[in-house]
Amino acid sequence: MNAEDFPTPDVDVESIDPETLKGRIDDGEDVTLLDARMESEYDEWHIDGETVESINVPYFQFLEDEIDDAVLEQIPDDREVTVLCAKGGASEFVAGSLAERGYDVHHLEDGMNGWASIYEAVEVTDYDGAGTLLQYQRPSSGCLGYLLYDDGEAAIIDPLRAFTDRYLSDAADLGVELKYALDTHVHADHISGVRDLDEEGVEGVIPAAAVDRGVTYADELTTAEDGDTFQVGDATIEVVYTPGHTTGMTSYLVDDSLLATGDGLFVESVARPDLEEGDEGAPDAAETLYKSLQERVLALPDDTLVGGAHYSDAAQPAEDGTYTASIGGLVDEMDALTMQAGDFVQVVLSDMPPRPSNYEEIIATNLGQNAVDDDEAFTLELGPNNCAASQGSLAGD
Repeated sequence: MNAEDFPTPDVDVESIDPETLKGRIDDGEDVTLLDARMESEYDEWHIDGETVESINVPYFQFLEDEIDDAVLEQIPDDREVTVLCAKGGASEFVAGSLAERGYDVHHLEDGMNGWASIYEAVEVTDYDGAGTLLQYQRPSSGCLGYLLYDDGEAAIIDPLRAFTDRYLSDAADLGVELKYALDTHVHADHISGVRDLDEEGVEGVIPAAAVDRGVTYADELTTAEDGDTFQVGDATIEVVYTPGHTTGMTSYLVDDSLLATGDGLFVESVARPDLEEGDEGAPDAAETLYKSLQERVLALPDDTLVGGAHYSDAAQPAEDGTYTASIGGLVDEMDALTMQAGDFVQVVLSDMPPRPSNYEEIIATNLGQNAVDDDEAFTLELGPNNCAASQGSLAGD
């Protein structure tokens, strides 16, 4: 059912905006959520946290005048409950039905779509290069991006199309000109914002090694070769070719202080190697990933920070709230980085998580082979990113 198809509740139902809900979760408050989406949607992705109790009761169970007692017994009546759905229509109806029965409830504005619109910028305080480095965080999917700015200029690494206006607005607020928009690779979990920013006058940059995958718009953008550099004020961004997750996977070394690794290495895991070549090509891709990690990433000084393009529920933020970690720290904590090549390949391939939702259509869109409008793009990328290998067998004790 569409949001407008649900009956209007007979009682006033208060709402909570997504930012306020996230603030409560971040502050460690006990939060009880009633997710009224279908079970399959809930299983794919939902709001979680150490202090979050999440209950899934699909909205259709509230459509009858007399709600089954077994349904109501699942919902706590001794605390406040936040009802949510996909877009906000079903949750308002369900919350109204419960309010009529004396429950302390409100509903989440715009549902999971609203949750997916949260995008926070956190300063990487351990970054010691020129200028200032911010990490953009999208909690709904774990997507990360990086804004470097110095001396009136700025660059964004791994921008999301859904937040094109946000980058331009943030740059204006900071009094800097957004000079570059750089992608690490052809993403499989979200729609890239590089082309949209390029249309706004920002120089779009994609890895030259990614063009052979079938990028249709390469002639319109700048292509980055291994060893190329881009100047942002007094800071230098160096191109470091790190294939494995994809054949074009490229990292960016930000002023010798942080390596933006895209989907090659995360603070809690390494890349999955099967999204480009499938299961058949995954073993060779995993070997390539091992070589990239050993020869290009781990060859950097131990105090070099690593910042991936994603984080998962298993990731622990640094003291500054960013999902970054030093290379030395990751070597100490992640068994995968000290394994021999054969063991690495075996472990990475042994327990692959589900592929990202709609990944084939997202890849086609990022290659320029598929055209979608903004609403379609936003919908395609809803859900978890799943671009990492499973964490359980990769991390240390």
